[in-house]
Amino acid sequence: MPADPLHRAGKPPRSTTSQPPSGSRASAIEVRRSTRRRRTVSAYREGDRTIVLIPARMSKAEEQRWVTVMLDKLAAQESRRVLGDTQLAERAERLSAQYFDGRARPASVRWVTNQNTRWGSCTPAEGSIRLSHRLQGMPDYVVDYVLCHELAHLLVPGHGPDFWRLLEAYPRTERARGYLEGVVAAERLPHVPGARGEGTGPRERRL
Repeated sequence: MPADPLHRAGKPPRSTTSQPPSGSRASAIEVRRSTRRRRTVSAYREGDRTIVLIPARMSKAEEQRWVTVMLDKLAAQESRRVLGDTQLAERAERLSAQYFDGRARPASVRWVTNQNTRWGSCTPAEGSIRLSHRLQGMPDYVVDYVLCHELAHLLVPGHGPDFWRLLEAYPRTERARGYLEGVVAAERLPHVPGARGEGTGPRERRL
């Protein structure tokens, strides 16, 4: 993501610097707050530093959450790996064995390019799982969460309590949901498809 031109001239924004999480590529993270930045958040690499640009009014909790989201996003962009449909199906099989005792057995798993307002879908009657191509390049744990979400729908069709209890077997559910919520907010989409409590039609279950 390129540097924000708003921060190239004039009074410099207030900023803070901290060390990144263990394993991060950059040696330090600098958060710059701007009163001119209202809603958007962006980040870029500057040498061995990661610069995160946020609105001045953000709370510390929001700042921490957005730093995590943007670090994940940068890491995904820098190490894009696109799984083919065969690899995606094999991954789903491994996840089913690991978290659902192998009980979720999709007939087909593949990428599609016609899901721009949802991350994935499952048609239990056909045993088919479809993932949006927009997930390609996102962190592995996010793709795994969407796969687990759709695999769980093969066992529990709706988004009721039984479904969410089943999905709790995947340990990074909340982090992955936070990442996707951050992407949705950044893209200014109207909502997070598949949010807890959202209803779906009887034939197709969507994330």
